[in-house]
Amino acid sequence: MTRRIVVLTAGLTIPSSTRLLGDQLADAVAAAVGARGEAVSFEYVEVRELAQDLAAYMTSGGVATERLAAVREQISAADGLIAVTPVFSASYSGLFKMMFDALDTDALNGLPVLVAATAGSARHSLVLDHAMRPLFSYLRAVVLPTGVFAATEDFGSTGLADRVARAAAELANAVVVAGSDHVAGFAPDPTARRRTSGNDLAPVTEFADLLRGHSG
Repeated sequence: MTRRIVVLTAGLTIPSSTRLLGDQLADAVAAAVGARGEAVSFEYVEVRELAQDLAAYMTSGGVATERLAAVREQISAADGLIAVTPVFSASYSGLFKMMFDALDTDALNGLPVLVAATAGSARHSLVLDHAMRPLFSYLRAVVLPTGVFAATEDFGSTGLADRVARAAAELANAVVVAGSDHVAGFAPDPTARRRTSGNDLAPVTEFADLLRGHSG
């Protein structure tokens, strides 16, 4: 069984340190899952490319474009999520938040999520705990114990490599256990509600049908 992991990054530039960190995490997860004799595939979402779709969603009463609907399906159907944001004003970026505002309320139920962030200074490292963990906990995701923060000077350092490897091992544990009963202390919640993308809308009742049977 091949596990599917979505790598969602919200960097704004090309190249992007946020995407670079996402790639490093994906490579480490691939190695950790492969060491267990399992297979994993990755699907990449650059939130920057969805900026117009997200703006249209927010200003149209929640009508998703075809491209945004496809991403919503990707995320809700994944076995794991790596979510990486740049830090703006001591928190996740507005574009990053818009992406998760555009998901169905049940899109992340029980989904293992590895949170990560990049910034120019280590002073922003608390963003993982004061902003990202509360967001994903509210969305009923399973936020893994180790988050990864990388300031500019961290890239290429042993400390960052160690954090990436530790976080990757935790996500590998979580996605592998999704197909078994219990692995390495991680047990998924069997009572968690099924994840849904929100793309399957209920049929619209014609206005004439709503009026039928009423008088006055």
